[in-house]
Amino acid sequence: MPPSHGAEFKDNNDLEADHTQHEAKSYVVNSSLPPALGSQERILAERMLVRKLDFRLLPAIVAIYILNYIDAWMTTARLQGFEQDLRSSRSFGQVHLQYSVVLSILYVVYAPAQIPSNMILNKITRPSIYIGACVIAWGLTSTLTGITTNYGGILACRIFLAIPEAAFYPGAVYLLSCWYTKRELTLRTSILYAGLIFSNAFGSLVAAGIFSGMEGVRGIRAWRWLFLIEGSITMSLGFIVMWILPDYPYNTRWMTPSERRLAQTRIAEDAGEADRDTADDSSFRGLQMAVQDPLVILFALAGLCQLLGNSFGQFFPTLAATLGFNTTVTLLLASAPWVLAGILCCVNAWHADKTGERFFHIAGWWWVVMVGLIVSLSTMSTPPRYLAMFLMACGSSAVAMFVPWVANAVPRPPAKRAAAIAIVNGISNLGTCIGSFTWKALWGPRYHWSMIISLGSLTISTGVLIVIRQILVQKNKQLESQESTALATINTVRVEDAAILEGITLEEAMERRRGFRYLY
Repeated sequence: MPPSHGAEFKDNNDLEADHTQHEAKSYVVNSSLPPALGSQERILAERMLVRKLDFRLLPAIVAIYILNYIDAWMTTARLQGFEQDLRSSRSFGQVHLQYSVVLSILYVVYAPAQIPSNMILNKITRPSIYIGACVIAWGLTSTLTGITTNYGGILACRIFLAIPEAAFYPGAVYLLSCWYTKRELTLRTSILYAGLIFSNAFGSLVAAGIFSGMEGVRGIRAWRWLFLIEGSITMSLGFIVMWILPDYPYNTRWMTPSERRLAQTRIAEDAGEADRDTADDSSFRGLQMAVQDPLVILFALAGLCQLLGNSFGQFFPTLAATLGFNTTVTLLLASAPWVLAGILCCVNAWHADKTGERFFHIAGWWWVVMVGLIVSLSTMSTPPRYLAMFLMACGSSAVAMFVPWVANAVPRPPAKRAAAIAIVNGISNLGTCIGSFTWKALWGPRYHWSMIISLGSLTISTGVLIVIRQILVQKNKQLESQESTALATINTVRVEDAAILEGITLEEAMERRRGFRYLY
């Protein structure tokens, strides 16, 4: 059985002897206590630790996520004869239905696969190996997409692509939540999500270059070169990230014992409890707790409506094509809104972490998207519709912050947090799956019904988010007014572990636990 994610600091010779003892009772600390909380030495030590993580962890997962966003290639490939080459019927309606099925089938598998993947990630000791292997698997599947010759083949590739891809985004957010405090997590996750946004921008630019220069090279269509090139690069990156990515704070190989202890201590201080599962916190128990938590269900509903409302992202090159330019110009025009969205995504997250506010930093951007949709509904004139595309792309700033808020709202135990992240992200992606059918080619070029569906979905999301905010406000009021009752529900085992990590008494650790509050 792998060690839990908060208790380490054991000499190898002691592991067997301590196997039957409770982990909180069997710490054998082999590194010095971290500097006192709030001291200049501690501030400097944390800054160096976070910088080390930022320069190693963030670039790796951003690079993976850029390559992970293969759907951007699917939508750009559509502009270069993808449907015509693979169609099994010459009926217009059937061809476009097949394209919607090809887009949506990935999410049908991708959404439920996230839950067992995060449960596995919570239990294994080397997430770097697990994530790296999944990257290699989806790179191989992407490469095979480039040699597919019919509709059935592309459908099979999309199904098998979904399984390894399901490990990445919820797994990456969970891994980040093991290393960064709640006031650091949103910015780092948004930087990760910005990789996806920029991939929308630069993916279109790369596609424009390939379409204009590689059509027919070696007898291969340009859209096939998209998948062959992307898949080869992805497989290479998979081997590299096995070495670059960290594991957990207790066992990362490229950190010193003092750095590992500091990493665990700061996360324990952040929530007032050690970030580890107890003997009772199995993966299935974590799943059960997550499913029974009304907050998790509400987050999932809000997320589903959010991604349904933002499903135009899958069809952005198609929407840009309604402006009336050729393929190369269309792809260039489609990239600019995502550049702005990527910048705003990071700025928005930075400000949210500074203020600790969550609701308006998410819902506010949905309202911007709604304005863009209303503008698009009102006119077919090119300038305002292109402006509307900028407003619509800005919704990514909200999407980037959504899952980190789940990690903030469901911090302990880790098994529950892992399951909650996977459930919310998985169900949310069903919104993207539904959205594959709401932007029908038959409704183009105006796409009025598509935009009305998006408007309604974002309205529902706003309402659900208001309910979530009020629940968290009430939870904080209860923590403030009924501290003795609240402390009775605390898992004292994790608080004891936090006391050991921090080098303080249990009473001091319990006092710090009283200061925990939810972000809303």
